[in-house]
Amino acid sequence: MRPIKYKIKLNQDEEDTLKKVLKKHSTPQNIAKRVKIILMAATAEWKNSKIAKELNIRNCDITKWTQRWRENKDIENCVERLYDKPRSGKPATITAEQWSLIMALACEKPENYGLPITQWSHATLTKEIIKQGIVKTISQTHVGDFLKKHNCNPTAVSIG
Repeated sequence: MRPIKYKIKLNQDEEDTLKKVLKKHSTPQNIAKRVKIILMAATAEWKNSKIAKELNIRNCDITKWTQRWRENKDIENCVERLYDKPRSGKPATITAEQWSLIMALACEKPENYGLPITQWSHATLTKEIIKQGIVKTISQTHVGDFLKKHNCNPTAVSIG
């Protein structure tokens, strides 16, 4: 068995907090799994291979989260230590104002724009967004994801 590479020592408050997080039904599964890793790693009887087998994960995941736990000791809220780090990537190219215009358009009737439908599909809405010059380019998936996130999911209904 491989020993825990990054030894974890929890104080009573940390242990109590992590156990409470596990009991909450609203805890995201990825966070719950990370909490289990930390709780198990803090117990001498649990080694990497045993934790990996129990949680059906890879040893490297255990190392990753135990290392992050130790590196993030300065974060007072122990649960926040288990969240993903911000990812690098391309910055957003659509402004809040453009998203507002997209939402406003989605709330309008397609008939107002000369379209023979009563509700927007992602495809027709995307075409109209580009046609109106709100953005130069956007995918139907991006439009659909945005609408779903904001509980607005129009579907196409043809007239006649």
